[in-house]
Amino acid sequence: MLPLFQRQIIAGGPVTVTDPDVTRFFMTIPEAARLVMLAGSYSRGGDVFVLDMGQPIKIMDVARRMIELSGRSVFDSETGKGDIRIEITGLRPGEKRYEELLINHDSLRETPHPKILRAQEHMLSEVEMKMVFAALQAAIESQEPDGIRKVIERWVDGYHRPADHVDQRSLKLESAGG
Repeated sequence: MLPLFQRQIIAGGPVTVTDPDVTRFFMTIPEAARLVMLAGSYSRGGDVFVLDMGQPIKIMDVARRMIELSGRSVFDSETGKGDIRIEITGLRPGEKRYEELLINHDSLRETPHPKILRAQEHMLSEVEMKMVFAALQAAIESQEPDGIRKVIERWVDGYHRPADHVDQRSLKLESAGG
């Protein structure tokens, strides 16, 4: 995204943002690589680690800062002043406004490094795993996305449907007049 914004600014704009409320976590590649290597040294086998990436940042704020750091100004439609427009393009299919952790925060434990947390997750038995795969396969074969979500909701600790999730079957019933 940052290289795209950079190219758009050099070209004179517009800088495209999918939604004004989208947030993302940012970390430099060297920092991420260092934390991943450190996490590997803390591993006892089968561990799941979560990196503390700080607070999420609004993409709109990133776009504005990059425009200003380039020596240009953000176009203001009210005053008609500014060099570079920011254009809202709309969320792409499957794109989320914010990233969420699929691990319950209560199950995170400290490690020797404050930015590396170890997840204490419930492990499924072999029998439970077979049940999960059978349920997923059935939902996939019957082409029921809601069935897949229900399996994940049932078996993945800490997963909850996003608040803006809409059950596709209820939409079909409503559009069919029922």
